[in-house]
Amino acid sequence: MSCASQIVPEHSAVQDEKPIVRIFLAEDQEEMRQTIIQILVEDFQIVGTAETGAGVLNLPPNLSPDVFVLDISMPVVTGIEAALRLQEEGSRAKIIFLTVHEDPDFVENAIAVGAAGYVIKPCMATDLGPAIRKAMEGSTFISPSIRSPQCSARDKSL
Repeated sequence: MSCASQIVPEHSAVQDEKPIVRIFLAEDQEEMRQTIIQILVEDFQIVGTAETGAGVLNLPPNLSPDVFVLDISMPVVTGIEAALRLQEEGSRAKIIFLTVHEDPDFVENAIAVGAAGYVIKPCMATDLGPAIRKAMEGSTFISPSIRSPQCSARDKSL
């Protein structure tokens, strides 16, 4: 498994008058990464991907994503550690954690490190887009299913 980031210029969304939100995705599982890209590509521009948090920290300076979508549990450097380092380096990008962890302690830790969103993977098809939009509006989004265990049938099949 490599720590290098991959630039993905071909994954771009077509939107009407709104500026396209540029997303950098860090997810250690290839199949999951491809599923997330499929969910996002219609509405957002995927500017790059990484398999580890370390890959997030080695981006070209001109990449400038608007949002980092980070898995919390990644090898080498976790999503939480990557988020902290990005903030220390002065990144203004929003952070959204995409994770399997529904424990309130994980949610609290994510918000404490400045996350604008916390989405659980079983609900990503319905929650990830709204989380990104809320983050860009300056709000915080937490998957509603953390409080009430309801996801769409489509989400649970992913």
